[in-house]
Amino acid sequence: MGDPASSRTGPIGSDRAVRREHGLPVAVELSRRRLLGGSLALGSLGVLSACSAPTAFEVDADAPPVQGGTLRVGLSGGSSADSIDAHITVNSGDSARAINLYEPLVERDDEYKIAYRLAESMEPNDDGSVWTLYLRENLKFSDGSDLTADDVVFTFERVTDPEDPKTNASNLATFDRAVAVDDRTVEVHLTSPNAVLDDALAQYSMGVVPRDYDPENPVGAGPFKLKSFTAGVSTVLERNPHYWDTAPHLDQVELLNFNDTDALINALLSSQVDCVGQIPVALVEVLESDERMAVLNSATGMWLPFTMRVDVKPFDDVRVRRAFRLAVDREQMIDQVLSGHGRPGNDMFSPYDPSYPRDFPQRDQDVAEAKRLLSEAGYPDGLTVELVTAPIQSGVVEAAQVFAQQAKDVGITVEIRRVDTTTFFGDQYLQWDFAQSFWYTRNFLPQARNCATAEAPFNETAWTDQEFTDLLDTAQAELDETRRNDLIRKAQQRLYDDGGYIIWGFANQVDAYQRYVLGLRENSTGLPLSGYTFRRVWLGEVS
Repeated sequence: MGDPASSRTGPIGSDRAVRREHGLPVAVELSRRRLLGGSLALGSLGVLSACSAPTAFEVDADAPPVQGGTLRVGLSGGSSADSIDAHITVNSGDSARAINLYEPLVERDDEYKIAYRLAESMEPNDDGSVWTLYLRENLKFSDGSDLTADDVVFTFERVTDPEDPKTNASNLATFDRAVAVDDRTVEVHLTSPNAVLDDALAQYSMGVVPRDYDPENPVGAGPFKLKSFTAGVSTVLERNPHYWDTAPHLDQVELLNFNDTDALINALLSSQVDCVGQIPVALVEVLESDERMAVLNSATGMWLPFTMRVDVKPFDDVRVRRAFRLAVDREQMIDQVLSGHGRPGNDMFSPYDPSYPRDFPQRDQDVAEAKRLLSEAGYPDGLTVELVTAPIQSGVVEAAQVFAQQAKDVGITVEIRRVDTTTFFGDQYLQWDFAQSFWYTRNFLPQARNCATAEAPFNETAWTDQEFTDLLDTAQAELDETRRNDLIRKAQQRLYDDGGYIIWGFANQVDAYQRYVLGLRENSTGLPLSGYTFRRVWLGEVS
């Protein structure tokens, strides 16, 4: 869901269910009062006054980039299951490692446009059943060995291995075989036409690896190479001297895992780290008031939906689903859950997709119509439901609490059952009748393939609509963008009318950093810290 955030293959046992390509656990949000109260528990870091007078300094942000230094990055959500595998990312740290150790053929840039990386170009044949990929010249891996078309072939084969499918396998469901035409040319043959294969490849879990790839001793083509790795604790990356693009400014990047938000924020305030990914939005004003700090606040397509299973009561009745959607005050959710750092949703995902139907009527809270629909569905006196929530992403638990208050107005009693993240993604994951989720920015077709078909690995709402799936299949094969967008619009209409998601808003990605950290840019992907593109970052000179 969330990525975003990150990464999974499919709900084949609890271990696979935790591999959420869109998800990374984030600690419970700190309150403004708690931070302003003067101190936060830091465990082994000791206790730091959060409001001690900052030491002012000046940074010339317009000076040329400075070479050298180590960027210390604070992240949360790591564990002993952390991975350095190019194609299996579980949490925030795994995503950061994959993006910096490996390089994909194409990626999504800051504006969520396709940007070529290892590939110089790629083009489909007349019907989209075969794509030809052309690699850049003189590509090398971090060990100095040549990167050739054969390595790309191996990467496709490894990701789609039917015995051990990796994170992005669901987006490559039509993959048949890859053929190395020469050292720089690859033909990708598909079982059925796919007009948007470039979208499926623009995932950070699609880094190209050598044919003799060993995930325990990884070799990649990213801007950095691995120096050390201790799962759940730290990772040290050093500059890759063979990187094909502009050499990174930094000598090293150190990724440090923190088990709770208290420790993460205090590490930033005490200058033990230079930047942190995903801060509680309630702390934006507090951190901005510190002259040493800056906040990176990026509009994204990240969504934190409520999930209604359409195959169980009461949600098997579309009137109930519509009533629940009309119970939500979306503006209030944005204000109270996201502190205004986001924008309202309209029960459809993929707002960055060119096909997104912005002209559909915006759903607002309508208490009278919601009550009428519930009565028509056989609940004239309202109904009681259990909502399962967990701190799977900043704002999720808070959204559950706000929704429970809003739903009272239409006669819905929401009994919140809060569980820990491990339980949420355990054996019951994808079986909760009414729960929550989150996903990072994606375009419509790959998003739908992951969550809204019978074959989707993360069909949280049990949505199996044949008309919808047929529209997906036809759209995926349609090379004409105008016709493809029209088909997607019709599929979005099905979700808008009858789907099992309550998509109340799209959350900003909010991070914080010391002002001497330069090169970070707003990034629409939903991934923290400019999509973890540390190749662009440098440490400015402080005076």
